[in-house]
Amino acid sequence: MTHAQPAFFIGHGSPMTMITDNPERRFLEALGPLLERPKAILTITAHWESQGTTRISEGEFPRTIHDFRGFPQELYDMQYPAPLAAELHDKVLELAGDIPVRGDASWGFDHGVWGVLRPLFPAADIPVLAMSVNHSLSPEQHLELARRLAPLRREGVMIVGSGNVVHNLRLYHATHGTKPDWATAFQERINAAVIANDHAALTQFARDDQAAANAINSGEHYLPLLYAVGARLPEDEVGVFNDSIDGALSMTSYMLGNPSVLNEVAAPAVA
Repeated sequence: MTHAQPAFFIGHGSPMTMITDNPERRFLEALGPLLERPKAILTITAHWESQGTTRISEGEFPRTIHDFRGFPQELYDMQYPAPLAAELHDKVLELAGDIPVRGDASWGFDHGVWGVLRPLFPAADIPVLAMSVNHSLSPEQHLELARRLAPLRREGVMIVGSGNVVHNLRLYHATHGTKPDWATAFQERINAAVIANDHAALTQFARDDQAAANAINSGEHYLPLLYAVGARLPEDEVGVFNDSIDGALSMTSYMLGNPSVLNEVAAPAVA
């Protein structure tokens, strides 16, 4: 490993992203072969929520979970049989210290995991550890846990937060196909805050901030962003990619590390 592995936040969007022709997935598919192969991947997924304790996956080959309903059978047939990153499991428990984290074999690799890793690393041969979003932690505590996990990047571990900066399914159907002003404004604010490493702008929102209320909604899709930001290393630069908005859903993604590789990806044609 010649340098630290990157930290990512990747917008995973609808499961249909996996079986339709879209520039966001094609960008990930083109990016994967350009990345230095990690020893293991830690994925913080919006689709695994917990209370009281942050959970991490257990079991030699965690099952592939299709945590959605009413989609084409092609999606339910998809599998991501990556092996568990057992050594990483123990290291995360050690680094978390007094922040409660425990193993959990009842879950597996949900859409928040395989929905971003399958385009990047389709062979599913890199060990993976999934981590839940613990709603009992404050935003500052999420950032602190991420800070404690950041040294893993120098040991060959890629950290991937999987969610969406703008995610509001209640508003999506009414806004599909448009770019609401509130969504665009919020996305621009968050892009600027990630680049500037402005934690306050990423975690503190006024009571009357309607754009933030609409975008963050129940929070589980936004909080994985804090793990990419919190795991930032002093030498990191930030690259923004897949910066698209469809109604109340954004696919905007960030790479923290050496994002020059993003410039090597051929721009996907607009479908």
